[in-house]
Amino acid sequence: MASFDVPVVGDYPICPTPVVQPDSMKGIKPFEVNNPMHNTDLGFPGALVENWQEVAVKKMGELLGKYRSLQVFLDSCVKCGSCTDKCHYFIGTGDPKNMPVARQDLLRQVYRRYFTIAGKLCPKLVGAKDLTKDVLDDWYSYYHQCSQCRRCSVYCPYGIDTAEISMAAREIMDSVGLGQKYTNEILGKNIKIGNNLGMKGPVILNTLEGLEEDVEAATGVAVRYPLDVKGAEVLLVTPSADLFAEPHIDGLIGYGKVFHQAGISWTLSSKASEGANFGMFIGSYANMKKAAMRIQEAARELGVKRIIVGECGHAWRVAYSFWNTLIGPFDFLDPRYPVPQHICEFTYDLIKRGALNLDKSANDNRVVTFHDSCNVSRASRMGTMPGGQFFIPREVIKATCNHFVDMDPATIHEHTFCCGGGGGLLTDDLMPVRVKGAYPRMQALRQVVDNQKVNYLAAICAICKSQFTKVLPYYKFDRDMIGGVHQLVSNAIQLGTKE
Repeated sequence: MASFDVPVVGDYPICPTPVVQPDSMKGIKPFEVNNPMHNTDLGFPGALVENWQEVAVKKMGELLGKYRSLQVFLDSCVKCGSCTDKCHYFIGTGDPKNMPVARQDLLRQVYRRYFTIAGKLCPKLVGAKDLTKDVLDDWYSYYHQCSQCRRCSVYCPYGIDTAEISMAAREIMDSVGLGQKYTNEILGKNIKIGNNLGMKGPVILNTLEGLEEDVEAATGVAVRYPLDVKGAEVLLVTPSADLFAEPHIDGLIGYGKVFHQAGISWTLSSKASEGANFGMFIGSYANMKKAAMRIQEAARELGVKRIIVGECGHAWRVAYSFWNTLIGPFDFLDPRYPVPQHICEFTYDLIKRGALNLDKSANDNRVVTFHDSCNVSRASRMGTMPGGQFFIPREVIKATCNHFVDMDPATIHEHTFCCGGGGGLLTDDLMPVRVKGAYPRMQALRQVVDNQKVNYLAAICAICKSQFTKVLPYYKFDRDMIGGVHQLVSNAIQLGTKE
């Protein structure tokens, strides 16, 4: 299956210190943009510009002036080592440049050379380097071996956010025409059409009509999956994977059943049929705003009262952390409801109020564990309580199944390990990175599979679901064990008993 070494899952501890393998991942990188339009549509040069060094340094100066945090992060590291063994990519690959501090230094050394007095006068004394083509190549390789999960930041005594440094590096590379094909092509589709897959209204409508037929055939109940319904109470914004792929589509089926039993009118939008926003991955707030604005415009045009976000990790981070300043204010929505609201918050509230009839025994064939997705865990909240992003999904799971166990405490909640495919890395040209980056999570999963007979890994992130579907077999797990929280809800809900 693999043309590369796959880490061996076995003995514990969960997070072993890797054997250092210098440059073991050097040169492993995603495909560059080969169609200039994938860059130019986003406002970037179509190919690497001739004076790329000058443009890159100028762009770095612009970012340093715009984001005070970036300069603080580049200045404040004291090389204490707290972050070194916290990155899943370093644990999985052993490449020292995948230590968060070393990955930061790829940008920091250039920053010191051009923007500090010491770096200009005595570069070797302060580890400053010129921005050469070799340095740029290392940027392109190693900044695409960072999923921007922010786990290292949890352990950093200064709170240095490697994700923000990674986002800045990618924005600088885009500004000189060195763009990643996967992220830029997808982001362009989202901005132009409304979702990452380029699916237009008729295709979406056909999918939803098919779902209505399937659900009615399976349950005997006519559940609607509406599109572009003006005056609906809720606009649901989901990852486009929910519209076409397993196991994602089972979550969409679950959403529809919840709305149906609760008697709440809802709709999807063909204009904004995508919750994901790859503008965050490349550090481009301008493009992040363009993609997000479609959602605000769709909500206004449809006249909805509230916006609910489906199971997607970085979609929720963008919604929770960025929407208000990117596309707010939301004073046209009903002030009684939070903006935004996560589908798990919505379902949990209905469960607490007794509005859903759930039969836990419908999931008795499953022993469930839960993967805390990194963007939900370390960049957002749910509900009104601290830690709601950890508590609420687990409460929904416990309301829908009898058998739930957590993984090792060092690998969940704010300490969770990334799936290995986030941050714009979910592309097959990065399979060695993705598989090795998944190693710590697979190690924790193996423990509960062996000891508690876990056979279902629940997640509330489209990227996590897609990543695990691909990498689970590399670690001798069944790919079908990954699924969503609302897939469990879909199984347990007893239609026709409360409507």
